[in-house]
Amino acid sequence: MAATGVIGRGAAIGRGAVGDRRTVIGRGTAGDRGTAGDRGTAGDRGTAGDRTSISAFSQELFAQLPRTDQMRWAEVYLRGLLATRGRKSVRRMAETVTSSATASQSLQQFVNASPWDWNATRQELVRWIDGRFTPRAWTVVPAVLPKRGNHSVGVHRRFVPELDRTVNCQLSVGLFLSGGREHLPVGWRLHLPEPWAEDPEARRRVRVPDSVPFRPHWAHTVGLVEALSAHSTIAPAPVVADVGSTAGAHPVVERLNGGGYGFVLAVADDLRLLPDPSPVRPAGAAAGARPALETARQKLLRGGVRHPHITTVVGPDGRPRRVQVVSVPTRTPVLRPDGTRTVAPGRLFAEWDPAHRRPGRVWLTNLVQHRMEELLALAQLLGGAAGTVAAMGEHHGIQDFEGRSFPGWHRHMTLVSAAYAYQRLSGVPAQASRAA
Repeated sequence: MAATGVIGRGAAIGRGAVGDRRTVIGRGTAGDRGTAGDRGTAGDRGTAGDRTSISAFSQELFAQLPRTDQMRWAEVYLRGLLATRGRKSVRRMAETVTSSATASQSLQQFVNASPWDWNATRQELVRWIDGRFTPRAWTVVPAVLPKRGNHSVGVHRRFVPELDRTVNCQLSVGLFLSGGREHLPVGWRLHLPEPWAEDPEARRRVRVPDSVPFRPHWAHTVGLVEALSAHSTIAPAPVVADVGSTAGAHPVVERLNGGGYGFVLAVADDLRLLPDPSPVRPAGAAAGARPALETARQKLLRGGVRHPHITTVVGPDGRPRRVQVVSVPTRTPVLRPDGTRTVAPGRLFAEWDPAHRRPGRVWLTNLVQHRMEELLALAQLLGGAAGTVAAMGEHHGIQDFEGRSFPGWHRHMTLVSAAYAYQRLSGVPAQASRAA
């Protein structure tokens, strides 16, 4: 797993960068992560004129709810997420935004037991964002959510290199609409390890639907992209993700290719590539012998370093910098929906480190007609999305869900995503949400 946000209180700070590093965050370090720029001012968003009220926003997102009490508690939950400082437990949110003595119990009921479809709400959220923001990419980022105890849905033990220890956690994957400084979450998947997926009693206890089987980690990336494409009218954008190891890279690449999605994917240095169509047989090689498969790093070193591309990119801090980029064409696998397989043109690229004479993070794309400056700008969005996961853990309540159920987790993540998008795009300061 790579490019993962690790969310937990009291942890060390990671850099939120692209690669095998994870963003590790903790309470009490807002100077590093929770600045006003992270939480969003109207000037940063360029949408100060759109001062949508939280009531109108909530009514638009939850118009499908059949009961007025559901509509009310949806708005209260959103207000609580926006206005409550620190840990966003239902008790603290209720105390912050309402004087009702039963509000805490009602919020618990709304998120855990009240029957409402989080997918329908996410579709409305995409529609709301689409009218205010044009993404440059669909960015997919995993997030590790440390948990206490073993009873919450999907909790398992996982070694986290940044913490140098094994922790109890949930592993989730989020899809963000990304562009410029904005990375807006619109879809989530929760990874169920095989012991969870194959335990009927555990599934029953946390209400995992029968329609949710075990899926390998890579399948969540593809599933999120396909779901957004199928259930929204938002214009397609390139998929940016870190697919890590060879085992996870090949199925993602071939399925995105087969579905007609453009992509810019961070891949492992040792990713084995398809052979060139007419490889030159080495002297002494047996006739008919299959050519050896090159790794991504080997191919870049062999074919891309003679004439590096020199360009200027704008970093996350807004400052331009000159970089050297090595690049080489390659072939990528295609798996079409009907099951047929073929190949498509692709390109490997990486920033070149002239001091150490080696490539940096390696990227694979099928956007062969794009200029290198465009590809570098897309690749840079992945680090921004990982940073947003960290900011959402620090300030917006991703890790504060107190329930244990599968439906409750998805509803909480949907509400957190909606509150975050509202704060970034509405032009209304968070303090205005205190008036319930």
